[in-house]
This record gives sequence, C-alpha cells and structure tokens, in this order.
Amino acid sequence: MLKNYFKIAIAVLKRRKFFTFISLFGISFTLTILLVLTAFIDKVVNDNYPDKKRDRSLYINKIELRGKESMNSGPLSYYFLDHYLGKMKTPEKVAISSGFNSTNTYVNNRKVVINYKYTNADFWEVLDYDFIEGKAISRQQVTNGERVTVISEDMKKEYFGDDGASAIGKYIEADNVKYRVCGVVKSLPITSYLLYADIYLPITTYKTKLDADKGYMGNFTAILLAKTPADVAKMKIEYEAIIPKLPVPGKEWDHIYSHADSYLEGYVRSGNEQRSGMTYALTAITLFALFVMLLPTLNLVNVNITRIMERSSEIGVRKAFGASSKTLVYQFIVENLILTFLGGIIGIVLSVVVMYFINSAKFIANLNLSLNFTVLGYAIVTCVFFGLLSGVYPAWRMSKLNIVAALKA
Repeated sequence: MLKNYFKIAIAVLKRRKFFTFISLFGISFTLTILLVLTAFIDKVVNDNYPDKKRDRSLYINKIELRGKESMNSGPLSYYFLDHYLGKMKTPEKVAISSGFNSTNTYVNNRKVVINYKYTNADFWEVLDYDFIEGKAISRQQVTNGERVTVISEDMKKEYFGDDGASAIGKYIEADNVKYRVCGVVKSLPITSYLLYADIYLPITTYKTKLDADKGYMGNFTAILLAKTPADVAKMKIEYEAIIPKLPVPGKEWDHIYSHADSYLEGYVRSGNEQRSGMTYALTAITLFALFVMLLPTLNLVNVNITRIMERSSEIGVRKAFGASSKTLVYQFIVENLILTFLGGIIGIVLSVVVMYFINSAKFIANLNLSLNFTVLGYAIVTCVFFGLLSGVYPAWRMSKLNIVAALKA
C-alpha cells in the first residue's frame, strides 16, 4: 500500500511542478535553518573536548547573594573554592581556574591579543587536553609558582609563526611577564568559555595574593570530579549542604545560592541561582523552531488544500466505490510525509553546503559544524512533525468532502 501511495505522491508532484517547487523550497529552506542551528547547539553542548569525564563531573560557576532589595551574582573567589571545596570528602579532585582575561602584546611590531587563564594542578588531571607538544604544567611547577605556560595551537602559530618548529622552551610575553612554554594543546572555540584560553598559567603566579580576599565573589570556577559516576549525586548533595551553612556576609543579604551542576545545566544557568536556565533555554529554542516553521507550514497547508480541490473528482470516485474517510486521511498524510521527506533530503544537502561555508569562513575559530547521528535524528523528527503539522488539516478537509459535490467539481 505504501508503494502505491508513493507512486501517487510522485505523480501528484509531477502534475503541478510550480506548487511542488514552492512546497519543496519551503520545507528544505526551513529544515536547513533548523539543522544548522541544531548542529551549532550540538557542537556547543555535546562536544566533550577536553572535559571527557562529564559523567563524573559537576561544575560550580556562580554564587549569588540575594537580599530584599538587592542581588549580586558572579564567579567565586579562590578563597571560597579552596577553603570550602577542600573540606569535601566525595570529590577525587577539584579543578580550579579563573575566567579568561585579555592582554595585548607586540611581536615584530604586530599586536597580538592574548586571552590568559590561571589554573591549579588538578585542572590538568581532571581535563584531558590533547597535547601536540610538551606536557601539562606539573604540580611541582604550580607549587613553586614557576612562570611556565601551556599555549593553544592557534597561539603558537600566531606568536611564533607557522614554520613547524617546536615552541617548547621558548618564551611568550603576556601582561608584561615572560612565561616559558612547556606544552601546546589543541585549540578550543570560545564557546567553551569555561575552559577556553590562548595560554594557561599556574594559579600561583596570579598577580594578587589568592586568599587575601575572604569574600565569596571572585573570578574563579571549579570542576568537581567524583571517583565514579555513582558518586556524582552524593557529591552534589554534599556541596549543596555547604551553602545553607555559610555565614551571610552582610545585613543587605538574606540568602546565598550556589549549585554544583552538570555541564549543560551550568552552561545555561541564567544567572538567577534560584532556578536552572534549562527551562528558559528549551522554551527559547522551541519557540524559535516553531516560529521558523510557522510560515512554511501555513504555506504548505494552503498548497495542500489547493491540491485537494484539484483532486476532488478523484476523491469523490473513491468515496463512491467505498473508500472510507479514514483511508483517505491516512493516504493524504502519508503522501504529505513523503513530500516532506523529499524536502528533508534536499534540506540536509543544503545544510551540508551551508555548514561547509560557515566552517570555511571561520566566523567562530575552531567551531566546526557537522552533521552527525544526533543532528540527523533531530532532522527526522522535524520532518515527521512538519509533515503531520501541515498535512492533518488538509486531510481532514478532504475527508469531509461530499461525494456529489466532489464529483461535480
């Protein structure tokens, strides 16, 4: 039966080529936009380089002080992370790093912008950076406060040139201080903002004394690594038990909020620590997808209704010979799904072309979009949803056609 429906659908598509072009263009263009957006989101949230132990990790990015008339939210102080997380029993390791800051330096009279980040020794054991040259900053080097650095592959090319020579042992200047290069790692896109930097420095070379400020706010984030995935829930409970016991730092504040989140929860947390940002993110993405699909869907509904009116005599004959309304509705929805999947195939091809140009243009360095099984899965779901959304109403209209009126038409 499906084979017959497919033949009928192809014959209908060939009959009115202009309508077919309009329908396929709307479907493929819509799907291209959604697939490129999906590939971007998938790259941002699912690419696990260099934090390949996400199933054992929790991310602490912010702390919030809230009072009746005021609120202050931001990254945490090194004192807070070192003092309170150091007392936790569940984490195997605690990676602490600063947010990245920028500085300008000059190489052969050419300005080079360097984004630098400070890290502790656990940072290099919790995260699995791909080393192209050299090795990570050692625990001893962190303890001694040695001026060494791990740099990204992109920074090596920009600072030392792309002649293939090793950068290990050479010096790079950042913020008027020279650091000896001990490792070169594969570069990250800036969308991995918690881990991205051009150069990584020992936290003990921080320009101010790390524990001088005993406040909760600062410039640091942390990753808690559990021994096993089963310990993650226990680790989360242990951290969140710490927060209610913290002394409130001033009369203007009533509550302190901070959470140890999964990577995705931490990435989308909106800044309001009382609520996760997951609801906002999912709502925004869903509304955008529905908005993008709305106009093509309405267009396809109109085109489908026009096709139905053209086929009214065929429908009348089939009804006269005993075809039920249910059979006709089923047939038309299947035909519409076939049309949608044809548009989907064109949309996938167009998406590959668009992603190729986006990657070639390097709008965001090191962010290479691609089609994978996750993105293709969303494409299939979108095609089914799109096909049903635009096909159900015309099919229902078709099932209600009166036999006599249909035959007269």
